[in-house]
Amino acid sequence: MKRAGFANPWLPILLLVPQLSIIAVFFYWPAGYAIQSSFFLQDPFGFGSTFVGTDNYTDLLGASEYRKVAWFTVIFTLLVTFFSLSISLLLAVKADNILRGAKTYRTLLMWVYAIAPPVAGFIGIMMFDQSTGPITDFFKSLGWDFKLGVNYVDTATAMIIVSVWKQVPVNFIFFLSGLQSIPRSVREAALIDNRSGFRRFWDVTFPLLAPTGFFLLIINITYSLFDTFGVVDTLVKGEPGNNPMTLVYKVYVDGFRGNDLGGSSAQSVILMVLVLALTVFQFRLLERRIHYT
Repeated sequence: MKRAGFANPWLPILLLVPQLSIIAVFFYWPAGYAIQSSFFLQDPFGFGSTFVGTDNYTDLLGASEYRKVAWFTVIFTLLVTFFSLSISLLLAVKADNILRGAKTYRTLLMWVYAIAPPVAGFIGIMMFDQSTGPITDFFKSLGWDFKLGVNYVDTATAMIIVSVWKQVPVNFIFFLSGLQSIPRSVREAALIDNRSGFRRFWDVTFPLLAPTGFFLLIINITYSLFDTFGVVDTLVKGEPGNNPMTLVYKVYVDGFRGNDLGGSSAQSVILMVLVLALTVFQFRLLERRIHYT
């Protein structure tokens, strides 16, 4: 087989320059500046800064509020990732089997993906409104006095529901594509070997979807940690108070509202290290169980 090559050795480097420039300007430069700022106590108006070493980190790790936000972020990430993947997989299986009205069914599920996170948050506010919200009325019929923005658990529940609703369509698209790429001969052979639909799915279909599922696992964890910022900011109505918040939103609140630039930089560095460690864990341990065909 003939190998692809470049006549000029500088051409591939030249082609990579635009992408590398974007990464350097929008990731490495801000990350380096955040690391530098985390060791200083900075004046919010830019009149000076004082080197404090690791005091910003020790203050954060010793603060009970930061640990509370960290635990909520872990629980929030796990729940959003689990429900987003499980619901979208269920819908994809049903969409793959449905015959009549299949295109309409799939299109309706994909529409939500076009909605921006802040818009999804505004829709959540309308749905969970204490006066006219239909979901709030449904909860009241069950004896649950739901109060968005007032009760900690209620606000957290709304955040999770809206975040899951926003992420289900993109997972649905990938799962449906993965299901449709499974050869028909494999499905027919599985149908002959086992009449149980659940066993066929668990023993044949699910392993073949493992590469897609692993990719979506990483995407959904990243979404839960970072891309839900707009949903959280909208649902707490700009007044976090005692309401739950994620680590990313706390960086924004402390940095841009509390004017603690050094502390917020330290938070962003800690979050960056945690995400890097989680990514390494996923690729080193989980990917070994994934078989690509």
